[in-house]
Amino acid sequence: MKKKIGLALGGGGAKGISHVLILEALEEMDLRPSFITGTSIGALIGAMYCAGMSTAEMKAIFLEFSLRENESLKHIVTRKHIFKWLDFIAPQFRGRGLLRVENLLTYLFESVHASRFSQLEIPLSVVASNFWNRQQIILKTGPLIPAIRASMSLPGLFEPVKIKNQVLIDGGAVNPVPFDILPKDCDLTIAVDVIGERTVSEKIPSLSEAVFNTYQIMQKSIIREKLALMSPDIYLEPNIVDVRVLEFYKAAEIFKQATPIKRKLKRKINQQLRSVNQ
Repeated sequence: MKKKIGLALGGGGAKGISHVLILEALEEMDLRPSFITGTSIGALIGAMYCAGMSTAEMKAIFLEFSLRENESLKHIVTRKHIFKWLDFIAPQFRGRGLLRVENLLTYLFESVHASRFSQLEIPLSVVASNFWNRQQIILKTGPLIPAIRASMSLPGLFEPVKIKNQVLIDGGAVNPVPFDILPKDCDLTIAVDVIGERTVSEKIPSLSEAVFNTYQIMQKSIIREKLALMSPDIYLEPNIVDVRVLEFYKAAEIFKQATPIKRKLKRKINQQLRSVNQ
């Protein structure tokens, strides 16, 4: 009998590119999630996959504007496609967000033939946070892209999104790895935490570094409390070190650092399936 697999993809900015390898591992095992939940970048990756995009296509998109080995940022500006990346991160001097995410989303969704949740091949639930009442909001119907934008609206970086008279911000403020909202009838639940690690230093961080890392410290606290109450069958933390929130141009490095997680996931799935069949 086919097993129902529930997959929860957590938030973590650019580090969430590693979610593609999780999906790739499942593909290589001829497995397919029955349900996906996602927060922030996890919601975006989940939506791309649920809409029918293959992991090969997803990897190609992220690698298109990635630094290659031994390159620095000064090299990337010489490539013909760099105008895309610069357009994604162009600063906003008006409005309430420091950067705009619309162009990045538009580009990523160009080849996704789904504009509404109802058009997805796999059911998806997206987590956002209600700014005013500080509650978790789960989005799983209606227009898709506004929901993803809301889930990714990191305070102070991206402008909040208004959906049905609710002002919504990044879902990581309430549920960084949303394994607890997977359907209860899943046979196997997998959760992926991509917050990553930073090298310990005695240096005083910059203002932006202090803000982003403090937010991630808070997210880790939320996750620890949730895991104390309940846990998924498989909980994974790709070992991604020293990648910052917006460093999407490090896609090749992120894939390289996260590659061992594929072997770990396959091993854990085989262990789980053996125990179920005994």
